[in-house]
Amino acid sequence: MTDPTSPPNTAHTARHAAPPDAPGAPGAPGVPRRAWTALVVLMAGMFMALLDTTIVNVALPTIRSTLGASEATLSWIISGYALAFGLVLIPAGRIGDRIGHKWVFFTGLALFTLASLFCGLAQNDLQLIIARVIQGVAGGMFVPGVTAMIQLMFPGRVRGKAFAIMGAIIGVSTAIGPILGGLIIQAFGDENGWRLVFWVNLPIGVAALIAAAILLPGGSEGPSQAGNDWFGLLLLSAGLVALLVPLIEGEDQGWPLWTYVTLAAGVLLVVGFALWELRVVSRDRVPLVPPHLFSHPQFTGGVVLALVYFAAFTSIFFTISILWQAGLGHTALESGIVSVPFAIGSIIGAAQSDRLARLLGRNVLVIGAGLLAVGLVWVWLVLLLVPAGDLTNWVLLAPLFVAGVGNGCFIAPNAQFIVATVGRTEAGAASGVIGVMQRVGSAIGIAVIGSVLFGTLNVKGPTPGALADAFTTSAAAALGVSAALSVVAFLLVFALPRRVDRG
Repeated sequence: MTDPTSPPNTAHTARHAAPPDAPGAPGAPGVPRRAWTALVVLMAGMFMALLDTTIVNVALPTIRSTLGASEATLSWIISGYALAFGLVLIPAGRIGDRIGHKWVFFTGLALFTLASLFCGLAQNDLQLIIARVIQGVAGGMFVPGVTAMIQLMFPGRVRGKAFAIMGAIIGVSTAIGPILGGLIIQAFGDENGWRLVFWVNLPIGVAALIAAAILLPGGSEGPSQAGNDWFGLLLLSAGLVALLVPLIEGEDQGWPLWTYVTLAAGVLLVVGFALWELRVVSRDRVPLVPPHLFSHPQFTGGVVLALVYFAAFTSIFFTISILWQAGLGHTALESGIVSVPFAIGSIIGAAQSDRLARLLGRNVLVIGAGLLAVGLVWVWLVLLLVPAGDLTNWVLLAPLFVAGVGNGCFIAPNAQFIVATVGRTEAGAASGVIGVMQRVGSAIGIAVIGSVLFGTLNVKGPTPGALADAFTTSAAAALGVSAALSVVAFLLVFALPRRVDRG
């Protein structure tokens, strides 16, 4: 689960949204029915993007067995999607501000639907990875338009109701993803089931595209920011890909010399990106990532928090899905059921997070990150101490529920507290950076965890018991890394301000 409620570049859009009492405003005196119908279209897009982040996890072991996919491919399916999604967020938001969010949303949704078709048609590793990366690019294109158009269509307190509906859609899509994926694979078999997991997007996407063309408001907000930093985006993309490739492929390839050279090149490219951004600012142009934001130490700490937190929690079901199916021999549906306590806990925590943030300030994040850390350490201890033959979904129910409640408390308000470390005029740019770092963290987390999981796998003997023991040991090592990252994230929360100005 990611945090699409804080995409970049919405600050400018918010400034142009009509006030609730303005003549001709969409909410004066009430919001037109067309706006609520348009909201359904936007929620369909958000549902697809969020469903795809959880439904695919449960299909990974089936893809591995039926397509003959390598361990590295499984990491790329998740990491490639997350990285592409994150890198497109900022330029997509800016283009939407200039030419209108309707057609950027429409184009992204159309590309996402087509990519879903080609994911299901893939005949080998490379085809699936390419289609999945295109899916990520498409998701990054249309998600910023969701919140931007909500800002435009709904005034005042009604806007809060619209965002509450979006929060519910996020919770429901995340919760039903693993179960739906498991049911599809159970009903249609391994060979066709994983393909239908991607094709479930097709009827939703086609219907949403037709409705979007008719119902979504057109028009643009004007050139809020001149130009896009395309060379900066290229440098950042190349640097992050250069870092991810050896992290994902290194273990599978035996860590040859090229992996270390590529890692070094990735670091140099990221440094080059930072220097380029300084040069862009010196020329009075708009950078992709404004360097002055990092003059605020609390913001820098918050950005690191976003990266580490998302690296910690997004990787746990990658590990558990592979353990449950490839190691313990359970079905995809049984694997999906394991994640339900986490999803339910997330919904409960998210439902209370806004009220707790008003009452407790930063302590809601302390509680959230603390509960996630407790839950993940608890899961790690279960995998470490319970024999493989005794592992059931019941022994993970309580720790995953605790972690889910913590995640729900943290996810919704975390961006507000990080943005609060900078000035109001910097809020839009800060939101964009946070959205990117969350998804970069997800990509890096999967890359590292996948390397640990498969790098420590050592099956001693041909028996099913040996296979289960080996996967359980490797899963414990991988969850240990996730738990350690969650503890680091908990400590980083204290870098954020105690209160958020809600004026």
